[in-house]
Amino acid sequence: MRDAMWIYAAFILLWSEAWSQITGTNQSTSANSNTTTPFKYTVDRHTTFKIGSDADLTCSDKTVNETIYVIWKIDLKYKDCEISFSNDGQSLDSCNDGKSLQSTSSDESYLHIPNFSDADVGIYKCDTAYKGGGETYKIDVSITVPPTISAWLERKDNMVVAVCKAERGKPAASITWSHMENLTAGEPVIDSKGFFTVESRLEFLEGMNPENLSCVIRHPYWREEQIFVPKHRKAGYDPWLALLIVPIIVLLTGLLCYFAQKKLMLRRCQQSNTSPSKSPPTEDVEEVEPYASYVQRVNSIYNSSADLFT
Repeated sequence: MRDAMWIYAAFILLWSEAWSQITGTNQSTSANSNTTTPFKYTVDRHTTFKIGSDADLTCSDKTVNETIYVIWKIDLKYKDCEISFSNDGQSLDSCNDGKSLQSTSSDESYLHIPNFSDADVGIYKCDTAYKGGGETYKIDVSITVPPTISAWLERKDNMVVAVCKAERGKPAASITWSHMENLTAGEPVIDSKGFFTVESRLEFLEGMNPENLSCVIRHPYWREEQIFVPKHRKAGYDPWLALLIVPIIVLLTGLLCYFAQKKLMLRRCQQSNTSPSKSPPTEDVEEVEPYASYVQRVNSIYNSSADLFT
């Protein structure tokens, strides 16, 4: 009988421990059953913001006067930082990138992120305490970036190929066609910065008319779908070649100006060297005139003396 009582007591003890572990794992969704200990909620969620928008994250609906402290621990792609405040006047901001704690018109605290960019993507953990309880949030924050879209027609052997491309979007765009025959849809390609490029190709046999063809692009950034009609590219057109032509023209113009200036300077130097140095020497008029007058006077005296003797 005594052995049976010990077995029963051991069973009750094990059952109570198992029950406490089960209830402990559910603390993230329900209040602690012990009313003497302040309850605390733990919430995981995911949110997305458009690039360039102002983002706001909330951690509690309690007012600032009711709040004991709020701590935001932010795990970003390139750094980790923290923003916090407490009701005793202490505050901390190790992010120093424009993020700030602000209050709504009803005096509820929230984290403000201006001009949301790819550098703001990450995990935002918020821990707040107030009278009677607290809340912990883990928010996975991502970004929505619209892709750059292009559509064109090109030739491949005896076929016309329609191409629709959505580049550097986040998340990947979805592409469909008004005609679905012979469709080749490539897998999204992700680059080193996490942006997606999707290209879809539709082949038309010789004689088929692609005039009424259109591709439809859908992306979370847009409220409405984008519709593009692919057209033939101009023969020989290469956008990279167009980008190279401008600097080449500028370089050639600079070289022409440089050589023209050098040639002009050389011509001026040649003229200055040949004109004054080779001109015949001229006698000074002031030095010649006294000598001529002296000869004239001597001749006149000689002529007068000859007349007296004759």
